Amino acid sequence: MNAPRARVARRPVHGVLLLDKPLGWSSNDALQKVKWLLRAEKAGHTGTLDPLATGVLPLCFGGATKFSQLQLDADKTYLATARLGVKTSTADAEGEVIEERAVNVTAQALQNVVARFTGPIRQIPPMHSALKKDGKALYEYARAGIEVERVARDVTIHGLTIDFDEQDGAQRAVQMTVRCSKGTYIRTLGEDIGEALGCGAHLTALRRVETGGFLAAQCVTLEALEAMTEDERLKCLLPVDALLGAHTVLTLDAENAGRFLSGVRRRGAWTDEERVAVYAETPRALLGTAHVSAGELIPGRLLSPIEIEQIARVS
Repeated sequence: MNAPRARVARRPVHGVLLLDKPLGWSSNDALQKVKWLLRAEKAGHTGTLDPLATGVLPLCFGGATKFSQLQLDADKTYLATARLGVKTSTADAEGEVIEERAVNVTAQALQNVVARFTGPIRQIPPMHSALKKDGKALYEYARAGIEVERVARDVTIHGLTIDFDEQDGAQRAVQMTVRCSKGTYIRTLGEDIGEALGCGAHLTALRRVETGGFLAAQCVTLEALEAMTEDERLKCLLPVDALLGAHTVLTLDAENAGRFLSGVRRRGAWTDEERVAVYAETPRALLGTAHVSAGELIPGRLLSPIEIEQIARVS
């Protein structure tokens, strides 16, 4: 009989870890693994990546979880490989082949679909996705052989390049670079592009190389984390305010900082701002986010006094 596994003593951990999610792992499995390695009390990820996808997955710990929505809403960049001429049930390599067609695609045809799929487009979410209907994920219906009606969603493709895969001499595969808004399904994009080319397609590889300004080059792998000491792992964490890089910084004196942290609006000679990161002057500390309207600083997501104190201890 195996000995019971030792219980991990959790601790408060605050910050952002940029993980290079490995192939075959779900985003939640990767999160739970890193949470265990850090012995963190509280953690959350910033949007799922398919198990067959790799790349940038920001993981938020402690106080950083309060600002994770910013990354969920952020634009993202992907590198994808699509196999032409073959459609699958899931639009990627995990699914069963459901159709094969001849491929007769020219370089000019690729450029034509770039123009067609750049800018605002509409997508029907795939059945094999985590999107919920009546409280159940779509993939649960799909596994039961049930197809449900899905509402088309508006997304934006900010940038798109498509070229024949140099490693495929038969020109039956293409490489795509996609810079897009939140909510974009790259599998669906690949499948729709395949239809526009008249041959069908499915994704064989997908890598997220950027999200909200965080790059793959900044990420650490699970393998590297496992080989580190606990102190080394903690040094991989970015500060909580790394999530607030696009925010205007506003600093309050002690009296106003205390009132703001209690959720009270402050008035001052400030210009209107949609995104503000608010700090206490002395000691210097992030308090939370806000927006300014008509000279009023209106609190948004706030750190708790105990979170601020814990963050200060390790700063």
